[in-house]
Amino acid sequence: MNRPQNYGSISSPAVGFSGNINPEFNSYCDSVVTNIYTINSSLKTLENALKVIGTKKDNQGVRNQVHVTQLSTNQIASVTTKDINKLKIVVAKGEKQKQLQVEKLEGNFKEAINRYYTLQKELADKQKSHLLIPEISEDEIPQGDDDNHERQAQRTRELAFEQDMLYERESRIRQIESDILDVNQIMRELGSLVHTQGETIDTIENSIDHAVGNVEEGAEQLVKASQYQRKYRKKLLYLALIGLIIAAIIIGILVSELKK
Repeated sequence: MNRPQNYGSISSPAVGFSGNINPEFNSYCDSVVTNIYTINSSLKTLENALKVIGTKKDNQGVRNQVHVTQLSTNQIASVTTKDINKLKIVVAKGEKQKQLQVEKLEGNFKEAINRYYTLQKELADKQKSHLLIPEISEDEIPQGDDDNHERQAQRTRELAFEQDMLYERESRIRQIESDILDVNQIMRELGSLVHTQGETIDTIENSIDHAVGNVEEGAEQLVKASQYQRKYRKKLLYLALIGLIIAAIIIGILVSELKK
């Protein structure tokens, strides 16, 4: 009996919760676990379709199922990326067990997305090499006639039909290619938060360094101001003493003159 794969859910004993219960964290975890399970279920659906395409069982219904499954899975992948980034924000610094749980979820998600991307490319190549030709109605079937005018009309219908088939082929190829998930964009979005957080930390550290530098510079300015003030007071004292000496000399001269 196969054991179910563990996606880092809240029931995981290896990466369980620690500390206080965080409802927001639990909610995002449950959402990511459910989405990873859904992506893996879509993989099974697409793998079955890959076996059918190009065989006698291949039909437009199978192609439509592939298209709808891929659109749904692409949307789920985008939502899961945002939820994982939110988890990284919610987890507080120092909560090691929760950080390990987020890393496990992110690793499982990346693994599922890489498998999904590889399968999408295989499906696209196989669908493009076995494009379904739409059924031709009786009105579109060229009718033979010996009359020259009718032969020209027949040729015109043939050219128009061939052109329509060319447009149909190009349209289907564009749709097949547009369904392929841009896995590189998903990985960039997962890494963007780490990069942004790193820039934020650098900014905080730079601000702290700048503030420390300002404090040190301010302290130096205060020391200089204190030294300048002491020098200024000494100058005033010297000037006062000189003034007193000059005043004493002048008074002495005046007293001597008055005595004469």
